[in-house]
Formats: sequence, C-alpha cells, structure tokens
Amino acid sequence: MKDGKHITLAIETSCDETSVALMGDGREILSNVISSQIKIHQVFGGVVPEIASRHHLDNINPVLDQALARSGCKLEDVDLYGVTIGPGLVGALLIGLATAKAYAFATEKPLIGVNHMQGHISANYIENKELTPPFLSLVVSGGHTELIDVKGYNEFEILGRTRDDAAGEAFDKVARVLGLGYPGGPMIDKSSKEGNPSGIEFKRVMLERDSLDFSFSGLKTGVLNYLNTEKLKGQAINVEDVAASFQQAVVEVLVTKAMMASEQTGRDKLALAGGVAANSLLRKLLKEACDKAGITLYCPSIELCTDNAAMIGCAAYYRYLYGQVDGLDLDAHPSLELL
Repeated sequence: MKDGKHITLAIETSCDETSVALMGDGREILSNVISSQIKIHQVFGGVVPEIASRHHLDNINPVLDQALARSGCKLEDVDLYGVTIGPGLVGALLIGLATAKAYAFATEKPLIGVNHMQGHISANYIENKELTPPFLSLVVSGGHTELIDVKGYNEFEILGRTRDDAAGEAFDKVARVLGLGYPGGPMIDKSSKEGNPSGIEFKRVMLERDSLDFSFSGLKTGVLNYLNTEKLKGQAINVEDVAASFQQAVVEVLVTKAMMASEQTGRDKLALAGGVAANSLLRKLLKEACDKAGITLYCPSIELCTDNAAMIGCAAYYRYLYGQVDGLDLDAHPSLELL
C-alpha cells in the first residue's frame, strides 16, 4: 500500500517484450517499463522462441528494478503480483512466471495469473476511467482475432473468433512476401498511406450469414495469387497499392463484424484491443462506423496496444478484488483460453 492505494507489480513476458509495471488501484500507471526485442528478431523475419526466452532471462531483473525506481515504490509497498500465464510462448511465459512466484513467495504477497487477452481488454480501463462492463471488445493481435462480450471484469463470452489466420498473422505474412519487413502490421500501415486502397479487388470473406467468426487465410492466399500472376505476366508490382488494398479488405471485415456483434447483442459500447488496434485505418473506420450507429468506441493509446505489463496489472487487480488468487503451483499455459 502506498498513499492509500493498492499497489500491483505486474510482469508480462508472453512473446518478445519484457515488461514490468507498477499500478495504483488497478488503473493508475506508476511505471510501465517495456524492453522490446524487435530489432533482435527482425533479421529472422519473426520471433524465434528460444532467442526470445534467453533475452527475457537477461532482461527481467533490470526491467523490474527500473520499474520500481520509476514508480517511487519499494518492494514493501507492493500488495500483489500479477503475471501473464498464457497464451504465448511457453519458454517466455515461464521466465515471467518464475520471477513473479519468487517475489510473491519471498514477500508473502498474493499471486494472480492473468490471461494475456484479458490484459489487452483491460488496457481500455487504464485510459478510460469511466469504462465499466458490460461492453463488446474487438481483440485483434498477431495470434488472435476475437469478438468478446465482456459481461463483467472477469466474465467473458467469445462471440466470434478466427477459424484460421489471425488478422495480425495475415499482416505479417503479407508484409513478408511484399518485402516490407517485420513487424508486418506497422509496415503495412505505413506503406498503405502511399497506395490506393481500391487499386486491387481482394475478396472480403464474411462466412455464413450472421456468423461473427473471421477467416483471413483466403485473403492472404488472394494476395499471393495476385503477386504470382502479375509476375508471370511480367507486370511490375505496385507494393503500396497491394498493401493498401489488402489492409482495406481486412479492416472492412473487422468493422463489419464488430457492427454485427453490436446489433446482435444490443451493446452500445465497444472497446478495441490488441496489437493491431494500433492500425490507423482500423481506428478511423471503426470510429466512423460507431459514430454512425450511436456506439461509444474506446481505444487504448498506441503504447498500450502493444504487449505491456500495465494492462496485466489492471487485469490482476480486478481478479484480486473478486478473490481470484492463485497458489505457487500456478503454471504457464501457451494455449490458454479466455473463460
């Protein structure tokens, strides 16, 4: 406890960011330190799990020390420890989990395991103090694309999910074949600003009538087929037009499905979450659609769209308030579902 606030120390190591945050009463960021490995993995065109784990091991203690120093808190001020337990890369998850367990055991403070996707949703609570459940959330990341009915702080119903590639995964794969580099999402977004979003007609896959599921594998294949066909014809490829047209197709599907979910559930609040929530076109078109439908849209800042410990600390706090405390036998679950 510090200044009358419950202090959560949170750790996030699900992929290639080592992050530690200290949060006051769940929604106030006292510090949020993120050590990214993007430059390390760029040479490979994607995250190499073993390399990511090794760097987490090197980074976790210095990052934790920085977070404590920046927050002005001491270990004795910490009331609980929150840590990501999945989904993610198992080796990476175990580094954060082992660290959180050690501190919780040594200080005899509660330990709370957090689902990474609940963390992404919770990022919206940090910047939108007025936001409370129930609401809809569109979670779009490298590994997940889901429409979730957030019924309570710890109560969720998945209304729709991807049946194949997640949107972020499709961005990465298309960016790779276009030679734009890694990470694919920001590269596609940047390249698209110089292209024509109507230059190439890529199919929007909506699946069955009224379905809230997603499918981006066919769209990704459509881009590959277009590139191969143009090369066989000896035609020059306008990379910016391909990027812009591909991005337009992905975003239109995401926005359409989100509006369908709102109509089906009657929810008038929608929270965008996940790494792809940083995409400028998605934020723009979703805001326009929400304004037209009378829906209030909530978006985290760009920093809180990425993997970070602040969002994990927020989620951990609300799990703690509802008595959802874990023991030291807590384990990592790389394919953890949001329940």
